[in-house]
Amino acid sequence: MIDRQIKDTAIKAIRYITGIGIIFLLWHIAATLANHGRGVYFPTPLSTLSGLIDLLKGEQIYGAGIVDHTAVSLLRWFKGFALASLIGVVLGIAMGYYQFLFDLFIPVVTFLQIIPGLAWVPVALLLFGLGEGATFFMIFITSLPPVIVNTAGGIRETPPVYMRASRMMGLKGPRTFFRILIPASSLSIINGLRIALASGWRVLIAAEMVVGSAQGLGFVIIQSRWSLDFVSAFSVIIIIAAIGLFIEKVLFQIIEDNLRHKMGFERIL
Repeated sequence: MIDRQIKDTAIKAIRYITGIGIIFLLWHIAATLANHGRGVYFPTPLSTLSGLIDLLKGEQIYGAGIVDHTAVSLLRWFKGFALASLIGVVLGIAMGYYQFLFDLFIPVVTFLQIIPGLAWVPVALLLFGLGEGATFFMIFITSLPPVIVNTAGGIRETPPVYMRASRMMGLKGPRTFFRILIPASSLSIINGLRIALASGWRVLIAAEMVVGSAQGLGFVIIQSRWSLDFVSAFSVIIIIAAIGLFIEKVLFQIIEDNLRHKMGFERIL
């Protein structure tokens, strides 16, 4: 069993590394074509990694170190995502359990879901002006709908036999939610959080570029654009991708795999 797990982990690692290698290869080809074909400076993977190492060593960029910019962005994202997750799960459970709430609110949630994150910029600026409030609002409003939709869907798709079994065991009220409905819909809830995380992370970077944040990864990218410091911009893009991949492929993957194991749904390699 242990040997099989080690083998599966090794295969996954090889796949991920190969995928990342393909990205860097395509990046190098694009940089070569741009540098020689168009005569513009397009940072290569090696020059970008060199610049990234300098930033990680403590080199200041636009008033702060890259670690400080990253910490600010992560804190902004966490606050918006955490509130959206909390409210989204609660509303999703209620909508999934009560049909009249689902019929009443699903049009509103769908309306919010189809609006692109950047389309909320004028609304955020009118409500909160430039700064933290606008950024927080955009993260929250973009992350909320997928959590509600997936949570409600998971509750509604709970097999009826589970509910009949709960009644036979004498479970009622909150005990039904915590022992039957939530465990049965846990994978769907995790998927909703996953989508919300990616949506919130993307709109955070865009918001920092647009609504006047004076620090953060998005701020570094937009400032790099004006100063033509494309190496720094590409370095930040690597940081953004690395954080997203870590949360998605490590943290959420561990949570999902543990849930699947407990529920007897082992992932097929």
